[in-house]
Amino acid sequence: MDLLTITLITLLFLTPKGTTASSFTFVNRCDYTVWPGILANAGTPSLGSTGFELPQQTTRTFQAPAGWSGRFWARTGCNFDGSGSGSCLTGDCGSGMIECNGAGAAPPATLAEFTLGTIGQDFYDVSLVDGYNLPMIVEGSGGSGMCESTGCTSDLNQQCPAELRASDGSACKSACEAFGSPEYCCSGAYGSPATCRPSVYSEMFKAACPRSYSYAYDDASSTFTCTAADYTVTFCPSSPSKKSSQYPTPVSSTTLPGTGTVIGTPEIGTGSEGGVEYTGTGAGTDTPIGYTVPVNSGAGSGSSAGSGGETMLADGSYLAGLAMGDSSATACSVFHYSFGLLLVMFLL
Repeated sequence: MDLLTITLITLLFLTPKGTTASSFTFVNRCDYTVWPGILANAGTPSLGSTGFELPQQTTRTFQAPAGWSGRFWARTGCNFDGSGSGSCLTGDCGSGMIECNGAGAAPPATLAEFTLGTIGQDFYDVSLVDGYNLPMIVEGSGGSGMCESTGCTSDLNQQCPAELRASDGSACKSACEAFGSPEYCCSGAYGSPATCRPSVYSEMFKAACPRSYSYAYDDASSTFTCTAADYTVTFCPSSPSKKSSQYPTPVSSTTLPGTGTVIGTPEIGTGSEGGVEYTGTGAGTDTPIGYTVPVNSGAGSGSSAGSGGETMLADGSYLAGLAMGDSSATACSVFHYSFGLLLVMFLL
């Protein structure tokens, strides 16, 4: 065996997997068909498809080269004819075809975002910045490093405030899409981490899905890393039979002393003064994805930031008035807080 052959074999075994390729496996555990969309960032190659049909309880895998970056999402309520022409109710990419052909998702849509390393770490996240249309989790396997699972297993369509709800209830808009205000879109004078702070809406998303991006600068608790891994993207990670018990009817609010308010019903969890423990279920297993975070962690003091002790009306409509500075909504909250405090003092 000559020196060149020995060198090539040595390089083959010593070359990190991240310099060759990673796989993306899409799993549909929804009780309906979804049509995943794929958008590669500029300068990175296509994965062989930009959109495809994924019937319930099926999977499909793609190979991605080192350095690939882009995003994935699920389109729902699609209607395509025999030639592949049609459109989707949520996440539609506007191509008029099953293939998205370089177009992204129309919000609201839950997004999985990836940047694969060439030698070093991969970066990935699940984002609700463009709103939400279905539960999704991302799991890495075979890699080194933290490689933590991330995503959102809560059914936010059941918890969505009235002013963010899509007309048919099929998705939940972001505050940016619903109102277009710079402070919600982190644009203009609010285009930096120092000036764009969490709003009452992004805090609602964060309480329900602590590991997902809730607004543009929600980096610290929402970006994850792994090296040389393969990734599984699961839509509706909890089966329909589990949803009825995992996602009970939303309650008005849960107030935790010293930590703020969890609006709506979060994932399975318990409250304490230190925070809320959330537990989801991994795709294809009964292994819990557990994590603990303080409520309203990272919340700033911007003009639209929420505060502890707020109470949501049955239809969630108070949020718009509160975020826009509606004095009547604020006064009402103060009145109820003061009355409750007097009642506690009287009973003591």
